[in-house]
Amino acid sequence: MPNTVMLRTEIFTKAMVLAGFRSDYGLAKAMGINRSTVARVVNGELRPGAVFIASALTVLAPMEFKDLFDIVPLAEATLTRGND
Repeated sequence: MPNTVMLRTEIFTKAMVLAGFRSDYGLAKAMGINRSTVARVVNGELRPGAVFIASALTVLAPMEFKDLFDIVPLAEATLTRGND
C-alpha cells in the first residue's frame, strides 16, 4: 500500500510561533515559497511536497521530520477539498 506525508499541523504552528514567525507570509518568505502554499498545507488543502518539507526543516530547525510530519497510508490521508 502506498504512503504519503501529512503535516502535523498543531505542532507545525507552535514551532512557527516559537521560531518567531507571526504570519504565514513571514514563514513563507523565510522558506522561499508562496504564502498560499504554506496556508494550503496548514489548512489541509495540499499535501506537503519535497520543497515544503526541506524548507520547513531548515527554517524550523532544530525540529526534525518526525516532529513536523507523519507518514500515513495514502488511503487514510484526507484533504479538505478531496482533490489529489
